[in-house]
Amino acid sequence: MAASNSVTILGGGLAGCAAGLSALAQGASATIFDPARAARHRVCGEFLSPEVRGSLEQLEVWPLAEACQPALMYSMRVHFGRRVCADRLPEPAIGLSRLRLDQLLRESAAARGAGFVGERQTPVPGCVLATGRQTGAVRGDRLFGFKAHFSGPPGDAVELYFGDRFYVGVNPVEGGLTNVCGLAPESLLRRFDFSYEALLALSPALAERTRPLCQTMNWLSTGPLVYGRRAQPPGVYAAGDAFSFIDPFTGAGMLNALETGRIAGLAAAGGQTPEAYQRTVLRRLRRPLFVAQVFRTAIAAGLGARLAPWIPGRWLFALTRPAD
Repeated sequence: MAASNSVTILGGGLAGCAAGLSALAQGASATIFDPARAARHRVCGEFLSPEVRGSLEQLEVWPLAEACQPALMYSMRVHFGRRVCADRLPEPAIGLSRLRLDQLLRESAAARGAGFVGERQTPVPGCVLATGRQTGAVRGDRLFGFKAHFSGPPGDAVELYFGDRFYVGVNPVEGGLTNVCGLAPESLLRRFDFSYEALLALSPALAERTRPLCQTMNWLSTGPLVYGRRAQPPGVYAAGDAFSFIDPFTGAGMLNALETGRIAGLAAAGGQTPEAYQRTVLRRLRRPLFVAQVFRTAIAAGLGARLAPWIPGRWLFALTRPAD
């Protein structure tokens, strides 16, 4: 397949902008279609695992991300009721809001010549599909994500709180803020009239952690969410959540979006077939997707607290990173 001088990208988030930047670096032109004309807050854990620095360096935007003075996290704490599992991270992780990261990626892509079109575009063969999470009708109890920023003691750890059929992540981001982001089934949210404060109160440890914090933005929500691989139009380079939605508790979603987007841009600009690109991405993501599914099933079965002492946090962290 011949190299392309022009790459069409649907979606201007992490994966879409990463695809644009990598295509431009190959000498191709890039046009990014996104009905959102500017970056905005999104429901996201805003946790960047240590490997993200390498991704951002390859996209030549790491100095811009570093200039945002992101928060650093040195450890992880996982709460299952009263049981707490703590471990040091192999390298410091980064806390940076989606709003700021999306802004700097969009600005960088535009500065290097990417065209932005504020429209929705129908996928066509050869395009990079980076339109985000799969939503829509699903069987059973639908899942929704939610997020808000808070001021107050930020800490230097990423914390996960697992409750009965829900979980919430807490971690610092730039500007001394703390991001609180979670996932819960619709039936549970309806029980509390979609009051996220009431949901947080279900976990005494989480309620204690958030008590000294002051909310600085309204709650955002998204869903219903669908795990796993998406059905994709033929002949496209699907990236980010458009390729596959991984459990947020893994902390690998933003890394996967940047990496699959970067690889998709290289593949589209370099003339690699979508099928070859897909094989490359599957090799990188097969293990983390499988491990996340196993852990999710264990949590749903109420086995999380029993298994936690036998699964070091560092192992879970390592097994849910993309393979090299």
